[in-house]
Amino acid sequence: MWEYFILDLLPNTMKTTLKHDQRMAKMTFASVYPHYVTKIEKKNRTKDELHKVIQWLTGFNLKELKKFIEQNITFETFFEKATLKKNAHLITGMICGYRIEKIKNPITRQVRYLDKLVDELANGKKLEKILR
Repeated sequence: MWEYFILDLLPNTMKTTLKHDQRMAKMTFASVYPHYVTKIEKKNRTKDELHKVIQWLTGFNLKELKKFIEQNITFETFFEKATLKKNAHLITGMICGYRIEKIKNPITRQVRYLDKLVDELANGKKLEKILR
């Protein structure tokens, strides 16, 4: 789990490979969610704002998120169950050394969409701007 976050700190060193895509798909939402919370709370943002961002992207409400955490579902299952916002393709830019719009694997791209939105929230961007 920690190698994921350590690699993310090294921009431009990660390569999109089948192994990387499989690792992203098998990572659990429950293992990453606490890091999202820590990241946004350090920047004086709230869990409620985080949940609004996640709900905007995926359609999941707080009750569903709690269930997914309890069930320890993978990101692959998480995004298979999601109803991705039709404007998700407007999430562009760099995240963890990747240009989001150039990521070919759908699950990896969707995980990076979520990462990017969490980063924008933590960096003080207004919710109206994040929720494109």
